[in-house]
Amino acid sequence: MSIIVPVLNEEAAIRRAVSRLCRNFPDCELIVVDGGSTDKTAELAAVHATVITSERGRAKQMNEGARHASGDILWFIHADTDIDPDALDQIRAALADPAVVGGGLTLRFDRRTPALNYLAWTSNARARRLHHIFGDQAMFIRRTVFDELGGFPDLAIMEDLEMSRRLHRRGPLRLLPATSTASSRRLVAHGTWRMIAFMQYLKLLYFAGVDPEAIRARYTAGPSLFPKKAPAVPHTGRP
Repeated sequence: MSIIVPVLNEEAAIRRAVSRLCRNFPDCELIVVDGGSTDKTAELAAVHATVITSERGRAKQMNEGARHASGDILWFIHADTDIDPDALDQIRAALADPAVVGGGLTLRFDRRTPALNYLAWTSNARARRLHHIFGDQAMFIRRTVFDELGGFPDLAIMEDLEMSRRLHRRGPLRLLPATSTASSRRLVAHGTWRMIAFMQYLKLLYFAGVDPEAIRARYTAGPSLFPKKAPAVPHTGRP
């Protein structure tokens, strides 16, 4: 099992993230892929993980991490998520079925509000029924299938959504009961209900064929009706 963590300016979170992953999953290879951080992210990560550099962009970073990984299972984890220690055994049990190509974990957030609970519930229901798994659900993929698909599509945004759609065409995906607890920082900063509506709008743009680079720029600018300047909050991987 190879754990791949794409990062960019995650100085505040990376030390805790990699030390926790090392403690809970000591048998896994841990690779942090830095997309050009200007803070101490890479230096702090190197204490516990193999650090490699890549062009900026989550898809590029995850693909570069996979290129350096030696595991038969690739497990992609965001630096601002906490992973249930039971997840590893559940992933191995799921992939004992040779038909299963990958999957993700049950999403929850680090705060409990009606809006965040609703978003987690709908995200998990969508993963079960539509097989759309996002990055904050700690996607895992069988290495052979990942290579056959050529890795994550090189999209500016929605690479996780598109990857899960391609995976589902190859075989079953499993949503496991183990949890991935995601940061709610961007959602709360902009207003959770507002962000839920905004994310659905962005997905509609994607399914309508709008250029992913334009969608990424719109996402970065935030949910304002007349966006001005991109907020300083890092991209958390959702929509």
